[in-house]
Amino acid sequence: MKLNLKDIGKYLDVAEKAAIQAGNTLKEHFRKLDSTMIDEKAKNDYVTYVDRKSEEIIKSCIKTNFDNHSILAEESAIETRHSPFLWIIDPLDGTLNYIHGLPNFPISIALEKDGELVIGLIYEPLKEVIYYTIKGQGAFKNNKRIYVSNSQTLNNSLIATGFPFRIKDIIDPYLNVFKEIFLKATGIRRVGSTCLDLAYTAEGVFGGFFECALSPWDMAAGSLLVKEAGGIVTDFNGNNQYLTTGNIVAGTKGIHGEMLKIIQQNFKH
Repeated sequence: MKLNLKDIGKYLDVAEKAAIQAGNTLKEHFRKLDSTMIDEKAKNDYVTYVDRKSEEIIKSCIKTNFDNHSILAEESAIETRHSPFLWIIDPLDGTLNYIHGLPNFPISIALEKDGELVIGLIYEPLKEVIYYTIKGQGAFKNNKRIYVSNSQTLNNSLIATGFPFRIKDIIDPYLNVFKEIFLKATGIRRVGSTCLDLAYTAEGVFGGFFECALSPWDMAAGSLLVKEAGGIVTDFNGNNQYLTTGNIVAGTKGIHGEMLKIIQQNFKH
């Protein structure tokens, strides 16, 4: 089945509609959670009533329009259909931010066709900012074309990362990487949302981003956004398996190369 822009436009329209509807729920409950609305999935890994409600809204919107499509979402089991299409959803990326009142908690929606990402959308509800991309058509922020930074070196760039809280036994090599990049870069920031780290990399705020032990819904939309904005995205081996390995390096060509070299020297296994 060959996709044309008209078909992809319909998928993107549904993703935007779903994200905005779910975003209204996120805004409605922001700073209004109580302890009965929060569960701990694992140590330092939380889910709230709002995560689940947002996911229900997004999935319902997709099913209403494309009932035969498969769906992979963070808070529920994969729903498999006999379809080449797979929606990859993070209904609230930055749950800990949300719980503590930090205003960084986007919604991420991506679509794969035959295993290849074809659309990506990231929505910041409080700012009402939408980042979106169609494979081969560039990356956009509220309908304005965006591009990665012009910088090609760490020494004049701001870099983003996240901490591997799920797999703390790799903290030593991770901190070695952090130290080396910190000493070379202008600075390092942690937004607390992989989606936003990648969106900000796509628009040139960050020169690059790296993190490990992630899930596909953390990276899917943002990785396509960076690529379509002119950046490079790989796993720690320099390959295209980041959605599988959970390890990602993204940025301008030069910065990506610098970071990847440092990472590979420290994560030798």
